Amino acid sequence: MEKITSTNCWLHCVTLMLSVLPGVPAMPVDVDRVCMAPSTAKYRLTFAGKWSQTAFPKHYPLYRPPAQWSPIFGVTHSSDYHIWERNEYASNGVREFSERGEAWSLIKEVAAAGEQIQSVYGLFSTLPVVGGTNQATTEFEVYARHSLLSFIVRIVPSPDWFVGVDSLNLCEGDHWKENISLDLYPYDAGTDSGFTFSSPNFETIPQDKITQITSSFPSHPANSFYYPRLKHLPPIARVLLTKIKNNQIFSLPIHPTQSNQIPVGNEIDESLINTPLDCEVSVWSPWGLCTGQCGEKGVKHRTRYIHMHPANNGVVCPPLEEEKPCIPDNCV
Repeated sequence: MEKITSTNCWLHCVTLMLSVLPGVPAMPVDVDRVCMAPSTAKYRLTFAGKWSQTAFPKHYPLYRPPAQWSPIFGVTHSSDYHIWERNEYASNGVREFSERGEAWSLIKEVAAAGEQIQSVYGLFSTLPVVGGTNQATTEFEVYARHSLLSFIVRIVPSPDWFVGVDSLNLCEGDHWKENISLDLYPYDAGTDSGFTFSSPNFETIPQDKITQITSSFPSHPANSFYYPRLKHLPPIARVLLTKIKNNQIFSLPIHPTQSNQIPVGNEIDESLINTPLDCEVSVWSPWGLCTGQCGEKGVKHRTRYIHMHPANNGVVCPPLEEEKPCIPDNCV
């Protein structure tokens, strides 16, 4: 059974790093000089899952494990650092996080960026989000020289799929943005070639670049996000960012608690998306033997079976059996 390993342990490590990284002295490196806002700002981040069975009926995971999300892993940084980038290769840290939910290597990569090129200001995280449509919230601080936000959240279960944001600038000229809402869509880290949420480990050799998953890409009927009738996938999650007026310095508690997670069962208060799922059937079997009396017309049959039952008013299944007239062979 798949699970997020050592969550409390690495959250504790994140907490310690959060208290260390902001203490790195500012250096005249390549920073975002366009930000002329007051030096710091504090934000509240709310991650809202929209991964429901009606929006994503194909292969929707109901058990072992059911649909859920990893902890949110985020950083505030300058323009010379990226946790991940679309159409670029995932780091070892992103590989381990997107495949198994393990953050140790990712934490080390962030720490190295903070110490060597001083491009990381702060690091934050939450507890895992239990359920596909639940929410989690946390708070973090940004600095004028490090006004960009990036985060990554693993889709659980999945081969190496995640959602996230890369280098979102929270500063605009001489002020901090007040409210931001972004729809999130799935990405493939390019390190595992599984097609479905519960696919076994199948390493991608050579490694591919990070790509966005769409309703038609990868263009394989077995893919869990393959909905050829849709022009675009519905958003699988949403992030809300709200500037907090009281800019007191924020730090995570040494021992993570449930205080930064909305209780289980608190689903998003909005109409659910109903994505139609058409019936999928196998190819026809070979024709069977001709049955009937020698010298008279007989009948032979062929069959097929259902790969995927329809959902949400999708196209119903076609006939699963077919027959045609024949003349028996080898009559004596």
